[in-house]
Amino acid sequence: MKKNVNDWIATELAEDPPRSKSLVMTIFGDAIAPHGGMAWLGSLIGLLAPFGVNDRLLRTSVFRLAQEGWLGAQRDGRRSNYAITPEAMQRFARAFRRVYAAPHVHWHGSWTFVLGTNGLAATERAALRKELLWEGYAVVANGIAGHPAGDAEALDALLGRLGMRGKVYVIQAAQLPGVQGKPLADLIEEGWDLSAIQAGYQRFIDRFAPLRQLLRGTLTAEQAFTVRTLLIHAYRRVELHDPQLPVELLPDPWPGAQAYELARELYLATYEVAEQHILAALRDEDADAPAAEAAFFERFGGLR
Repeated sequence: MKKNVNDWIATELAEDPPRSKSLVMTIFGDAIAPHGGMAWLGSLIGLLAPFGVNDRLLRTSVFRLAQEGWLGAQRDGRRSNYAITPEAMQRFARAFRRVYAAPHVHWHGSWTFVLGTNGLAATERAALRKELLWEGYAVVANGIAGHPAGDAEALDALLGRLGMRGKVYVIQAAQLPGVQGKPLADLIEEGWDLSAIQAGYQRFIDRFAPLRQLLRGTLTAEQAFTVRTLLIHAYRRVELHDPQLPVELLPDPWPGAQAYELARELYLATYEVAEQHILAALRDEDADAPAAEAAFFERFGGLR
């Protein structure tokens, strides 16, 4: 076990240094979005400094995120600020909402299937497949993607984003009574290899479990922010690759449930002090930077 929190942070940054662009995404989603979703470059420099991300790396990262449509940039004289674009905000909010939500999807015996993709152009098929995989769908047969707990709202938004509403069939199907077919639950093994997800959750548990003891002392605001950020950065990297299958269809025990409880416990131990560091950094460049919105305190089932 590491001797103290600073030792743990130093080891984490040395053994698994986060990529700067991905880390910027984590900080925008976890720390900046609850405070209006905008930060001046000077504030970002201060927030990224504990992770060894220098000015040049940060500028390159936010420039690339702006090119990709995630961030919008504005100038005020010689100063620049960056904000999550309106187009990206819905996806941003959905992704991070998943991170803080307990794994509680249940199966009602049916599947959602997306089919009829053979009539799409090759570029459309590729884009749709990529987005469906990101939403946790699996290709269960040629030209057919399926999920046992498909989110209708998210799927409709996905099709709208790609301009594909009305271009594919979206159906909900259940086992046909009286016909001795293979159980629909067997499609899990055919569609997903869950071993990598299981291993990812276990690595997360092994890395962060020692913090249970280390966080019992008093933390500085910067320490709390650094730990909270590394926690969410690591957790979201594995959680967002989890296809969010119903609990009834998962291996038992499923390490995702244990990983969630660990993430929740450590977040509760750090979020409040970390907020002091976040607000100080934001208000160093903008005295009117708002406090965290009410929705922030609903994370992990309730922070208060």
